[in-house]
Amino acid sequence: MSELLQDCALYQEYLAEREEILRHKWLASEKAGYDIGFDRALTEWVLHYRSGWREARRRQRAAAG
Repeated sequence: MSELLQDCALYQEYLAEREEILRHKWLASEKAGYDIGFDRALTEWVLHYRSGWREARRRQRAAAG
């Protein structure tokens, strides 16, 4: 099953998005001085950064060919 997921573009996008959410969680937690938790990080990231991140990913894919 894991080999199937490795080749799935949708799963790869999920992993990349999750990594960005975790990066936001770490940065926001450092700034706040405490762990903000995944739910808050996810909500903030979706509201403030997801559309820009997706657009940048789309442009990268288009430039790559």
